[in-house]
Amino acid sequence: MAGQPKPPEAVLLTDFENDTESEADTRREVRQLNLAAVATAGFTVLILLLSMVWNGDHSIDDNDILNEEWWSVPLEDRWLMDLNMTGERSQLPEQGPYNWTGPSEYFVEVDLPASEQDAGFPGPALMHIALWMPNVPEGTTVPVIATVHPYYDFGGEGVVGDDSNPNTVPDRGVGEWVLEQFVPHGYALAQVSTFGTGQSTHCQDVKGLGEQTGIQAAVEWLGTQEWSNGNVGLMGKSYAGTTNWEAAQNPSEHLKTIVPISGSIGVQQMFYRNGSSESRAMLYDALYEGATTDATEDDMRMCSDDVIGPVSPFTTWAGAGLGGDEWNDYWDERYHLQDVIDNYEGSVYIVWGLQDWNVDPYHAFPTYRMLNDAGVHTRVISGQWAHNYPDQPEIHGGLTSGYGEEAYPNMSRMDWAIEMWNWFEYYLKGNGEEPAAHAQMQTHDGRWHVEETWPPEDMEWTMMDVSTWDSNGGMSVSATSSLTVTSPPMEEDLHIQGMPTFHVRASTGLCNGGQLFVTMRDATEDLRLGHATMDVRYRDGGYESQAAAPLSEYTMMMEFNPMDVRVPAGHSIELVITESGEDYLPSPCAAIGMTISGGEQPLGLPLTDRSDNAEEWFNVPPWWNNETET
Repeated sequence: MAGQPKPPEAVLLTDFENDTESEADTRREVRQLNLAAVATAGFTVLILLLSMVWNGDHSIDDNDILNEEWWSVPLEDRWLMDLNMTGERSQLPEQGPYNWTGPSEYFVEVDLPASEQDAGFPGPALMHIALWMPNVPEGTTVPVIATVHPYYDFGGEGVVGDDSNPNTVPDRGVGEWVLEQFVPHGYALAQVSTFGTGQSTHCQDVKGLGEQTGIQAAVEWLGTQEWSNGNVGLMGKSYAGTTNWEAAQNPSEHLKTIVPISGSIGVQQMFYRNGSSESRAMLYDALYEGATTDATEDDMRMCSDDVIGPVSPFTTWAGAGLGGDEWNDYWDERYHLQDVIDNYEGSVYIVWGLQDWNVDPYHAFPTYRMLNDAGVHTRVISGQWAHNYPDQPEIHGGLTSGYGEEAYPNMSRMDWAIEMWNWFEYYLKGNGEEPAAHAQMQTHDGRWHVEETWPPEDMEWTMMDVSTWDSNGGMSVSATSSLTVTSPPMEEDLHIQGMPTFHVRASTGLCNGGQLFVTMRDATEDLRLGHATMDVRYRDGGYESQAAAPLSEYTMMMEFNPMDVRVPAGHSIELVITESGEDYLPSPCAAIGMTISGGEQPLGLPLTDRSDNAEEWFNVPPWWNNETET
């Protein structure tokens, strides 16, 4: 069992500006300010009433926002707030009243199922936790915001490279930001190393049952300490976002909310979009095992999946449809979403970049809607950033054309700290109103809009027959050949919201497989808009393979990655069909390829009608004005 932390000494910070005024002067100034505030409020109400009479539209002046508490300012009005946007990340408008103490370190012993016991050099399975506590008054309990991942002491003791910081140093992603923005407001921060990493013992079971069990035990411990109010939230990006889903698979009752930021819903789902294999899949498991290797007895321990993990990606790529992807339960054990839907009763705030090529946004959609449909209260924010946080304008500025540049600088959300404040205050402290389960989305050209769900309920499908478009190239698609088709100019503006479909009929050659990669472009602007990929062995979509035979015709039910794109009237849409693309591996049959069949080839576009003054559009805080002023 882990040791119990001592309640930290209470230190309430009220003297933020080293004020040297006397107490009497302070009281007098407060009275003066109160009188001024009352007078100002009365004058504001009078002006408001007069404006309603004179204008007849009952509109509220922008300055009225100054009379609201900062956390209650509506989303559409935050752009009017006087926020501090001079830092690298978003900041809360108000500094918290508490100092903090830490880190304190704890080891939590985990009771693992028999299938997950160590082999080779068994010993206690311990999760290592570093904890920072706000110095609240004695007897006050606090909630916990935790981040969990393997990247503490990561790098192989100099074998692969210099180690990263241990978990006793606030990490640059979540830890440092939470420590600065939320701990002073009465939250604890926990940084937790997954099994086999940092000072946590046991073997590293990459995203498997053993790792899931350890994370869930850490959450339980954080929620049951005497200083805890019993509410725990997890937050993190990439692997540290995946651990959020892992925690919610068989969750502790103390897990109240998770904020997965580009965290995959499953390992197979991350690497095999409709069967197409990402290049990094082949070495994924092996590289994680190598990066956490050091000269200690921990590396004499083995997990049951240490052998089949590195082999499974190759057998899936080469032998799908013939049992190569089904000969063990490695992928099933690492599919997190269904367990979350079945077992989790907390809330979810999904954060994803629509230009994320590390963990693609198809993890977020339709996940967002599936969770809400299952009764899991879920919000999503998706801008045109890549594998980043929403509030990293300096990093967002490095995006290139067709991959997010057109949405910059409007993509960066320097009000995101307020977003998280309202979310954590409600789910971890019980303060305020429950945040809406809406979707905040950004178009490829930079406009933000909020939808009750996504794709929106008023979305309608428009079908286009690609076989009637102009074509350039032969009908064969292989490692050395491609096909481009271009539509006539659009007769009206299009707003694509969702995941377009392309049900293409194609034939295999003298090989029992094949693959298509389709890039959608605005031909008039010469601008990439989105993409889809599919291995013919996964022709029905999803992750269940079927055998494919040589010289056979199949309908490949392709689905594009989520798109929020506007195509103006008069512009043409172009589809570039190749054998592979971007960071995907060629198929085993790439040299022979596939042949696009004749006849109808339907492209489905999910369209919505949003006029320029539709109520869904909203502005975001213009952080770039600070750049101009400096």
